Amino acid sequence: MSDNIIVEVASEKHVAYVDEILHTIEEAAKVRGTGIAKRDPAYVTKKIREGKAIIAMDGDKFVGFCYIESWEHEKFVANSGLIVKSEYRGMGIAKRIKKAAFELSQKKFPGAKIFGLTTGAAVMKINTELGYHPVTFTDLTTDPIFWKGCESCVNYDILCRNNYTRCLCTGMLFDPSWQALGTSQSKKKKVVVAYSGGLDTSFNVMYLTKHGYEVYAACVNTGGFSAEQLKTNEENAYKLGAVKYVTLDVQQEYYDKSIRFMVYGNVLRGGTYPISVSSERIFQAMAIARYAKEIGADAIAHGSTGAGNDQVRFDMTFLVAAPGVEIITLTRDMALSREFETEYLNRHGFPADFKKLKYSYNVGLWGTSICGGEILDSKQGLPESAYLKQVKKEGTETISLQFTKGELTGVNGETFDDKVKAIQKVESLAAPYGIGRDMHVGDTIIGIKGRVGFEAAAPMLIIAAHKFLEKFTLSKWQQYWKDQVGNWYGMFLHESQYMEPVMRDIEAMLESSQRNVNGTVTMLMRPYGFETVGVDSPDDLVKSKLGEYGEMQKGWTADDAKGFIKVSSTPLRVYYAAHPEEAGKI
Repeated sequence: MSDNIIVEVASEKHVAYVDEILHTIEEAAKVRGTGIAKRDPAYVTKKIREGKAIIAMDGDKFVGFCYIESWEHEKFVANSGLIVKSEYRGMGIAKRIKKAAFELSQKKFPGAKIFGLTTGAAVMKINTELGYHPVTFTDLTTDPIFWKGCESCVNYDILCRNNYTRCLCTGMLFDPSWQALGTSQSKKKKVVVAYSGGLDTSFNVMYLTKHGYEVYAACVNTGGFSAEQLKTNEENAYKLGAVKYVTLDVQQEYYDKSIRFMVYGNVLRGGTYPISVSSERIFQAMAIARYAKEIGADAIAHGSTGAGNDQVRFDMTFLVAAPGVEIITLTRDMALSREFETEYLNRHGFPADFKKLKYSYNVGLWGTSICGGEILDSKQGLPESAYLKQVKKEGTETISLQFTKGELTGVNGETFDDKVKAIQKVESLAAPYGIGRDMHVGDTIIGIKGRVGFEAAAPMLIIAAHKFLEKFTLSKWQQYWKDQVGNWYGMFLHESQYMEPVMRDIEAMLESSQRNVNGTVTMLMRPYGFETVGVDSPDDLVKSKLGEYGEMQKGWTADDAKGFIKVSSTPLRVYYAAHPEEAGKI
């Protein structure tokens, strides 16, 4: 249907559609809950007759519209009133209209600065592709008649309170002089910013944009972002000046290449912490490096400080996975404070409200870490309010976890081909009990001691169930050596050594050890804890025809047992026969 739609400069024959155009604009404003400056029919009619409007038509049906206005003696031109009827959205019509209006503005007002105000990420993206940049309102026209047009907007009081310097809209500007000066986007250095939506990475996007870089904001999802958060990240990235925003979802890769091996190895750093953040960062960095190579980026930027482990994990991964690409670390290199970054964003038109919270959180598929607050005082623990997932369930509840060759494949009888969803299912059942909360103290990569709180209901339950099942299905020495190897695997992950070749060798051993780890583990959940109940496995070594522990031997005689014990005691009898004086001291 979009092939039949014509986008053209409006003419006298389109005046008949003015009422429908204005009605469509007003209805869209109501749906979005944002403001659109109203224009009366005579004004829009005038624009059409002057050849200063773009219209999209599907035969004799109105599809979309936009008009242009000039200000300050044609120094500025605004593209306004962009609208597409609801039934035609998602077809690229808005982009075609906006491009036509942009070209019409350049034709009618050569040399003018072209600008617009918008609250929508889609329009910001279109503007960015055309060469616009986010700017402060002070960079736009000062003509009072233009700003008077905002009086009909529901957000006008916000504009007034800020003395016409900011509102909910983002100001975007195209200045022809940028191209004349050789600063067009095609000649800028490309930088990929590892973007989380937080203060440091938001500052990176805006600062690098203002300093001549073509910024690509890439948010890597390892299970810690909701759909709503990702949408907000996209909107803010374009407001901050990014030419492109992408979400790189690596949850499945993170599971396939790391989490499943951490389960195989029952990896808990210090016997406590399921290595949530440590492992995530590696996969975030690898995804950023791949994307940087894909788009031919000149640089990669991240927001790590100089006081933590993440700087090591990001930099080391980039050096190996994206050799020759510059690494930019503004927060670390400039020793930036939160106050400086917040003030910079505010001053340049991004109303930042990044309050210094008592706690900072890192949420991911394999758990949530908690820093700050009482964590900083070794004498204190975390209060209930510090945890993101509050205790909502009482009493007890049974949960059964099914494993196939060491992988979680079923929860309460429900089979999962997607292991990420299986983990999320366990989390949904266990987190309301407050399961998996603890505190970890350990040595950081940079040499200082670190303390972190965490909540990891699914990881703690899954690892406990898996380890319990292995006690039934693995030999003594399989368990022993797997414990040694699993400990090294976790340590190397934490130390940013995931790319060390020996990790592939360790993974091969861990995977091989799981060939008989099959069965269902029953566990009992309760507020703040759980216990293992039993195992049903076709590979259960406890069910042996040779004997039942503490009950009856079936594979040997009493004389066999006495002979075994006598032979086993031989080394001790030899030693104490030679040193009888020591035997008396025991």
